[in-house]
This record gives sequence, C-alpha cells and structure tokens, in this order.
Amino acid sequence: MAGFLHAFNLNGSRPLIWEFTMKDTETLTVGDMLNLESSEVDLAATNDVAMLGPMNGAVNPDDNVSGSPGVVSGTDSTTKVNSYVRPDAVLADQDDANARLVGVNLDISGATGAQGVTGVSNSDFFVVKDSSAVEDTLVKVAEGEHYLDQT
Repeated sequence: MAGFLHAFNLNGSRPLIWEFTMKDTETLTVGDMLNLESSEVDLAATNDVAMLGPMNGAVNPDDNVSGSPGVVSGTDSTTKVNSYVRPDAVLADQDDANARLVGVNLDISGATGAQGVTGVSNSDFFVVKDSSAVEDTLVKVAEGEHYLDQT
C-alpha cells in the first residue's frame, strides 16, 4: 500500500481530521499527503511549505471512483476531502525499503496513490525513529513545512 498512514501523535492525543475543499480537478488517493494552497488542498510535492497530512477520504462517498474505494475524483473548488492535520502527527511509510536513522531529513516523492519518502534535497520530513529496511519508516513533517507552522 503506497502512501502515508497516520501512526500516532507525539503528544499521545487522538488524530485530528478536518474537511477541506480540493483546489484542482484531479484524482487523490487515501494516504496522499495534502498541501494547503489558497485555502484549498492539492497533492503535496517536495518543497511545499503548507503540508497538512495524509488524506483520509472523501467527505461524500459518491466522490469515490467507482470500483476504487479511497480514490477520489475531485472537481476544482467543489469536492470536499478529509485530512489529518496535527503538526505533531507521526506518519508511517510502509513501502520505504531503506534503513533510516532518527533525525535524518527526507523528501516526499510520487504521484497520487504512490507517494512515499525519498532522499533529501528539500527536507520535507524528518525521521522520528530508527528503522530497518523491513520496518515502517516513521516521519513527521519538518519544522516550517506544516501549514500550522506558518505565521
């Protein structure tokens, strides 16, 4: 399964999920990292500075692509999706096949349904726990990259 899963929050609290309107007419997949632009969301890309967290799903189940639960066919400024939003959320990349060391910076990479972490050039995330190549890579959105870090 590609994409990011909400693992836990650093402070031990429950996940916080908010509703947002999609910025573009595009397809998004549960687990895709979202970025806030002009008060609407789109697929996050490396070097974005207003990341939210992974998409949790469509607000209206009718917006799901027929036969593909968790894949949302959205319309610009119309379709609503839910996203995890806590800046202290720890996210799991289950498909990263690399050993990672705590404190290492990583970037986001991939299209909808195929996002994950990759080598660093923009420091989108940092690793919160050492992991072997067969364990989930646990990351947090880097300081200054989450939308709640903006002033």
